Amino acid sequence: MKNFIKVMKALSEPNRVKIIKMLQQRENMCVCELRTMLKLAQPTVSKHLKILEEAELIAFEKDKLWVNYRLNSRGGSIYSAAMLTQLGQWLNETPEITEIYRLLPDIDRKDICN
Repeated sequence: MKNFIKVMKALSEPNRVKIIKMLQQRENMCVCELRTMLKLAQPTVSKHLKILEEAELIAFEKDKLWVNYRLNSRGGSIYSAAMLTQLGQWLNETPEITEIYRLLPDIDRKDICN
């Protein structure tokens, strides 16, 4: 039950759901890109990412100067896998998510992370 509660709590915050939706559209994103899209401070975004990571919803890889965040497709709990599958189908037509999808192609770390 502990893993289930952790996943549900992680997804109870709108900005964390938005992060998942962004990562469903783009395989890898860095903190700067996520911060720009969410219009939040870097420490706040990092805290959200840590919570999602602890719930096994996302994973990260270091690539030289970058830390790339992605959906956790290499395991995780059955609860995180199930919720990622469901979230792929949910919320796509909501105004907040359609706006993210509209803006996301123009976000480029080379422009914003300097």
